[in-house]
Amino acid sequence: MKNIIIKTHAIHLLLVAVTVLLQTIAVKAESIQQTPLRETVLDRKVHIEKDLVNVPDIARLCEEMDIQKRHVNVGECELYCELEGNGTPLVLINGGPGATHHCFHPSFSQAKGHFKIVYYDQRGCGLSQFKKGKGYSIDQAVEDIDHLREALNINKWIVLGHSYGGTLAQSYAAKYPEHVLGLVLVGSAYDGLPIKESGTRQYDYMSPEEKERIRQIYKTPGLSEEQIVFNIHLNGDWKRQNFYKPTTDELARLARYEWVHDDKFRGEISQSLAKLDIEGVFKDCPIPILLMEGKWDLTWAKDKPAKLQACFPSSKLVIFEYSGHSPFQDEPDKFFGSLKQFADNLPTVSDPNVSQWKTQLEQLDREKQKSPKSLLKHSGWGRQSNQTIAQQYSRQWLTQINDSSLLLKTGFALYDSQRYEEALEVFQKMSVFARDDLFHLAVSRIWQGHMLDLLGRRAQAIAVYKRVVQMNVRGSIKHDQYRLSYVPSEYAAERLKTPFTRLENQSQD
Repeated sequence: MKNIIIKTHAIHLLLVAVTVLLQTIAVKAESIQQTPLRETVLDRKVHIEKDLVNVPDIARLCEEMDIQKRHVNVGECELYCELEGNGTPLVLINGGPGATHHCFHPSFSQAKGHFKIVYYDQRGCGLSQFKKGKGYSIDQAVEDIDHLREALNINKWIVLGHSYGGTLAQSYAAKYPEHVLGLVLVGSAYDGLPIKESGTRQYDYMSPEEKERIRQIYKTPGLSEEQIVFNIHLNGDWKRQNFYKPTTDELARLARYEWVHDDKFRGEISQSLAKLDIEGVFKDCPIPILLMEGKWDLTWAKDKPAKLQACFPSSKLVIFEYSGHSPFQDEPDKFFGSLKQFADNLPTVSDPNVSQWKTQLEQLDREKQKSPKSLLKHSGWGRQSNQTIAQQYSRQWLTQINDSSLLLKTGFALYDSQRYEEALEVFQKMSVFARDDLFHLAVSRIWQGHMLDLLGRRAQAIAVYKRVVQMNVRGSIKHDQYRLSYVPSEYAAERLKTPFTRLENQSQD
């Protein structure tokens, strides 16, 4: 009996050992399977092309696809549109501003068995007409999307926005929630949301040699934007937003077809984005929301996904461990599996719930119109706007404004009005909100030094300038209204020698 017990115990131990061994083998196999075979941004390999390379003549992927192509009239403009697949309608909004639908090819063809995919180029971009109408803006782009929906006879669709397209998707969902089945934000920008920037990681994996070669390419006269985009990516610029190194063909298509827009497009859209305020809009949103973020999306700091989700309390967040800015390219199986699961489990949102949310948004908008934030967002940087801002300014604003850019604008308005003590206080407040963003922290301190110089407090100004020099902050900033351009730490070193003297605002508005 004793021998039987011993043998049974030995067999049990053997089975446990075999189980552990099999689990170890499985884990190692999974690890090997997940280990990227292609070069990634994490490899930090340096590749420099000494000479400029011609962009290969390569066809659009659309030309090789069995896909419906058409131009859709949205009123005063025709948008280029493609339709692929069958199933739940899904409209794709690309980023930029100024990119095209081509960035979604060929990845999204993987979803054509589950979705009726709508690709399109925004007005002023790609193959759509370059007709600006009253001016390129977020509002105009939102109206174009809904006119596109009507023209395609779609009642409701899932709206997916990538990068800047995420901002546009949010704006569309807030304006036309009755036509949105679900909102999907992929590596989404956060313009208009109360997210405090923590900087960018875009240049963390680029070598000094790559950065210098890219600077040389930008300075080379006579290059088209297509040639610039292709060559800077060959020399390491791909590392800013990609996890895997793109092939030469992929870079050629990027340069030729994914960055085409009206010369006026980016500037006017940027002005529109500066006025956008969607803080609190999605607090009680009844529409299902899916956030999809690449762990190695270096466009943002590491804390960006959590900060974004905080603005969408009811959303689901999916992190892609081996992805950059475009997880649909880097981890397609996981990406489209998550997208399909989201679509298959969409709840029915009642019309009364949507109507109630729209009523709340209208009330929120009325309240915002009374705030200093609204005045600042809808004001320019010139003399006329600054005069209006300065006339309405009160110290209460310091507790109501939590945005570095708006504080900078307020400080400039008070500076224009020669209210230097108040301007100094505003720039000091800006330092508090910019403490995690070294560049804007340096800018806020430089303007503190300016105000101290103008107030005759030179010793204090020198102390502030020294702190900026010690920060060793690179990159340049322009204040066009003052005809002033500088690299913060270098400029601060100059101000140690020569006090700041007043510059007049050269812009009417």
